[in-house]
Amino acid sequence: MPELNRLTLSEYQQADKLDVVIILDNVRSLSNIGAFFRTADAFRIGEICLCGITACPPHREIHKTALGAEESVRWSHFESTEEACKHLIEKGYKIYAVEQIEDSVMLNDFIPEEKSAYIFGNEVDGVDDEVLQYCHKAIEIPQEGTKHSLNVSVSAGIVMYHLFNSLWKK
Repeated sequence: MPELNRLTLSEYQQADKLDVVIILDNVRSLSNIGAFFRTADAFRIGEICLCGITACPPHREIHKTALGAEESVRWSHFESTEEACKHLIEKGYKIYAVEQIEDSVMLNDFIPEEKSAYIFGNEVDGVDDEVLQYCHKAIEIPQEGTKHSLNVSVSAGIVMYHLFNSLWKK
């Protein structure tokens, strides 16, 4: 399918990426983890940090959703999300939680910057309260339906598109 103009794996690995890190805080679902990889590949996210109980590649169930993106997107594993945050802060990153909390900023009002990291929480409990102390701000996705919650990988897709649209070729 050359007309799709897709990069090869080696071309992708050499290509420019956003200086953006996605942090998964104890995400349980292997399908969700795979979706994070696939979306991160699509929007040239620099790295994914898999924290706590979040499973790591290689794994058949992650691959089923990631479709090979777990091989193109750089990733690392940390025993805890706090450890990942400390590591990234030392490297000069600003940390943001994607969470519905008091004083959160709506995504459509949020102006992202390079060298930033975004934490997505556990499917049931969200971003751990202990992790919020490392965050510069919290970002919330505006919702007008009856549920006011989205699947974590759907939230990631919305946020990563916003980051890509705001930062790519800026």
